[in-house]
Amino acid sequence: MKFNQIDSDLLNTIASITEVPKGAVNIRKDGQPLIRMSSPNIIIKPKEDKPGIDVIVKPGTKNESVHIPVLVTQAGLQDLVYNTFEIGEDADVTIIAGCGIHNESHQDSGHDGIHEFIIKPKARVRYVEKHYGAGSGRGKKVLNPTTVVRIGSEAYAEMEMVQIEGVDDTYRKTIAYVEDKAHLKIVERLLTHRRQSAQSDIEISIEGKGGSAQILSRSVGKDESYQVFKASMIGKTECTGHVECDSIIMGNAVIKAIPSLEAENSEAVLTHEAAIGKIAGEQLIKLMSLGLTEEEAVNTIIEGFLR
Repeated sequence: MKFNQIDSDLLNTIASITEVPKGAVNIRKDGQPLIRMSSPNIIIKPKEDKPGIDVIVKPGTKNESVHIPVLVTQAGLQDLVYNTFEIGEDADVTIIAGCGIHNESHQDSGHDGIHEFIIKPKARVRYVEKHYGAGSGRGKKVLNPTTVVRIGSEAYAEMEMVQIEGVDDTYRKTIAYVEDKAHLKIVERLLTHRRQSAQSDIEISIEGKGGSAQILSRSVGKDESYQVFKASMIGKTECTGHVECDSIIMGNAVIKAIPSLEAENSEAVLTHEAAIGKIAGEQLIKLMSLGLTEEEAVNTIIEGFLR
């Protein structure tokens, strides 16, 4: 199947897709399935009672991936989808998601993704979700993802949430429950500019003995954009948890970082770090001494910071 140019640009940006990927894939466009294929070990099927899909990874599946990007190109569309991921015991899988919105109209376009992850014991999951907005229309590009994660004993999950550029408004809610000897790592990378607004609210409850979790956030706020980062780490038993948020602030942007730790057991070890500041002058001077313009130096520093 061939994609049109807008579809191709969005898919390449959010999921590095230049052609239909091999294996399990579900590409959704403007509220409808564009491509849907299962593989022998990964089953994708539509929900019967609401829009969305169930992704079922069979126990013991190894080194496989599934692509589930979403495109919104229809003016004024407010897309809503419910996706459930069931990762079988001892499986090892990578999930490439993300949403790209192209809006050339005066109407707002948006996508709300409600995701539930059920990760069975000893499974390993890497989840990558990129958000991107394009188009010169005055209508907003809005993305509001909600993610609920349940991680079984001795399982591991790494979730990378990236907002590249062009998204006018976003509210991201993430709730996770970590069982014994399981580990969850959430990495957020975010760039806002102009008058864009982005809010992230993460709550991780470590419920099992020996469980651990990390929340790592890096963001850049430019112009008159607005960011709020809330991260709550709750230790209910013997466990370890860490929250770290670093931000670069530029222009008249506003950035708020609100880390929260809650220990409900004397054996819980929870820590946090937070820093907000401007680009250091010596970094600019060093790069400009190598021949870069000031704008090129700033862009280089931001690119490296968000990598």
